[in-house]
Amino acid sequence: MRTTYIGLFGLALVLAAGHANASSPGKPGSAFKDCKDCPEMVVVPAGKFMMGSDVKTEMKDGNRTEGPVREITFKNAFALAKYEVTYAEFAAFVEVTGYIPASFCGTSNGTDVHLTFRGPINGLKPEPKQPVTCVNWEDGVAYAAWMSGKTGKKYRLPTEAEWEYAAKANAKTKWPWGDDEAQGCQYENLFDIDGKANPNPPDGKKLNYDPVNCKDGYAMLSPVGKFKPNPFGLYDMLGNAWEWVQDCAINPYPAQPTDGSAVERMDGECEKRSVRGASWYTRMDRHRPSFRGADAENTASHQFGFRLARTL
Repeated sequence: MRTTYIGLFGLALVLAAGHANASSPGKPGSAFKDCKDCPEMVVVPAGKFMMGSDVKTEMKDGNRTEGPVREITFKNAFALAKYEVTYAEFAAFVEVTGYIPASFCGTSNGTDVHLTFRGPINGLKPEPKQPVTCVNWEDGVAYAAWMSGKTGKKYRLPTEAEWEYAAKANAKTKWPWGDDEAQGCQYENLFDIDGKANPNPPDGKKLNYDPVNCKDGYAMLSPVGKFKPNPFGLYDMLGNAWEWVQDCAINPYPAQPTDGSAVERMDGECEKRSVRGASWYTRMDRHRPSFRGADAENTASHQFGFRLARTL
């Protein structure tokens, strides 16, 4: 397993810079930044919700459950990044610290290529405002640790419960916007008519599912924040790039915890970590907020990115 420490060089830079002056988080729904070049964070309210669903999905590794459905209670508000971490933000982290991110990036047809987050992916260099991809869980943890050292605040990957609660945003429908999948093009970058028309799809792989009957304007990744936010004021919670979360992907859910904290293995090493939210290239049934992806923490993919959470 590759360690995620930033290293003495990066740590020295962080300590030399000192902690940034933080803006005071406000009421739920309000946004704040802890430093000029820190990610914009949104205050997610305390509350409770029913996590998971009764759906089981046949996957390559067997049936993937989304349950049992259980009530999760957040006694305190927390903050979640308004957007997925961008290519420019992650590149700045690598430049400042000398951190070495994943060098092998998985593709949808199951192959690994010697490719970093810098691309090119499908022959295209990433744009600064696109979500960073070709990063693994370890890279997300390292970036969060850097932000914590830089600000003196507790940045981290969101827990699986925090992510689902924030993605659903109190909705009771199949998707946060309703039950009509075609409305999704207003809210997320998904596999649609534009993606189907891409003359050079990633991997050259022929998909065995149909596009959603709408157009979102993007054949592949889009810059963050181009679609409507959800009711909590968060963008791209679904689609664009899968998002790593902190939890070990234990299937089915264990009985505890129910306070929104992360699920971790106490009886050995975690084999897989959870990823949430689907991507611009994913079949629509996996865009439901309760769908659970699971991959080894050193897996990097041209569809995988992340966003940050912060403890308040």
